[in-house]
Amino acid sequence: MPGRFFLTRPISEIAAILGVSDTVSMQLPRANIQPGQEMVVLTGSGLVPMRWGMIPVGRVNARGRPVMETIINARSETVFEKAAFEGVGRAVVPADGWYEWTGEKRRKTAWRIASADGAPLFFAAITDRWQAPGGLQVDQFAAVTCEPNADLQPIHHRMGVLLDQTGVQQWLTASEEQAKELARPWPNGLLHIEQATDVDRTAP
Repeated sequence: MPGRFFLTRPISEIAAILGVSDTVSMQLPRANIQPGQEMVVLTGSGLVPMRWGMIPVGRVNARGRPVMETIINARSETVFEKAAFEGVGRAVVPADGWYEWTGEKRRKTAWRIASADGAPLFFAAITDRWQAPGGLQVDQFAAVTCEPNADLQPIHHRMGVLLDQTGVQQWLTASEEQAKELARPWPNGLLHIEQATDVDRTAP
């Protein structure tokens, strides 16, 4: 939905595909990116590092109560309506793929999901800035999710909103109504799914 990301190709390659300047090439490729860690995301200002997981300090739900949990994924059906997401920005998360898990606790099976043609995937995300103690400002993001396509249904009840090249710009710059149009399952048959025994120990 996703549970972990992975990005093993150079950031310079991502920058070339997106047609932007490579300003964060010091970011090393990683095979297992967990919530709470930093990732490179695309905003209207270019590629920037942000932490995966929004600490919603000062945000409240529809009942006016503080939102307490760290948000790593946001549902596309409500992301533009919930009070907790009022005023958030938009970004795109480039990745080679993501991991999901099935099965019971301590006996979970890990699945590695990537593009069938080997191209990078681009995930819709929302962004926020957390004012940390001591005046530190932390830019953070949460991935946006939707209903799964037929490929993902046996594994998880949600999937990240994936964008093609046109959709990347639409998500970043269009109105909320136009951005909502992108919140749909990725077409069937475009993903490669395989068991990933090397990451079983990292199951959430």
